[in-house]
Amino acid sequence: MPPVSQAPNPTPLYPWGVPPSPPEKSRVGLMAGIIGGVFLLIVALLATLVLVGKKIDSSYPPAESTLTAPGTLLDGHYKLAKDDSPTLGPSLEKSWRLSWDAKAVHGVVVAYHPSGGDRGELIVTGMYGRFRNTGEVRSRVLAGNGSRHTEVKVIVAPMDVTPSGSRIRVSCEEVTRSWADGKALSYPVCAWADGNTWARVAYMTVYTARSLDLESAARITLQIRSEMVKPIK
Repeated sequence: MPPVSQAPNPTPLYPWGVPPSPPEKSRVGLMAGIIGGVFLLIVALLATLVLVGKKIDSSYPPAESTLTAPGTLLDGHYKLAKDDSPTLGPSLEKSWRLSWDAKAVHGVVVAYHPSGGDRGELIVTGMYGRFRNTGEVRSRVLAGNGSRHTEVKVIVAPMDVTPSGSRIRVSCEEVTRSWADGKALSYPVCAWADGNTWARVAYMTVYTARSLDLESAARITLQIRSEMVKPIK
């Protein structure tokens, strides 16, 4: 009986033994990767914010003019009586600080008295800086005229009364103001707004209250603007 042949020994799969398990990934490397990714994300966000900021800034006109308080107005017919800009200007600036239509603003609040026999005062409240959407700015200026002062009531709603040929739009309204002693005065209030300035002019004198219509007040407002707005040197 022939001997039973034996199968040859199978070749081992790993002739030098079973290889060790791969080492676990280093936690230090993993954390470094996460931190690096977060850093790149922050850099990208900052770059985007810078670009957006530049785009927004470019939408405002350059600062070329300022609003001054000359000693006289309207060819000397009104003399500067009080400049409240240092005390009332900051609160005016604060109220516009969050506006998307205003940037780098400075408040101006001045009162002029007539140099003739008229009684009362002409009050100019305004700002200089950088403004866009000037139509909306002009509307806001007049809309806030009666809302902040309960003794002031609007009797003729604001309307565009820009004189023919003027590139600066002017809106005017008529208001009435009452005092504790029972006295009252109705008078016109006009406002302009351009890329660098806006102002609200209240004609609170007895003569203007009796004789000045809104169209005439708009023309005088443009003259006041020409005397108060000066180029930045």
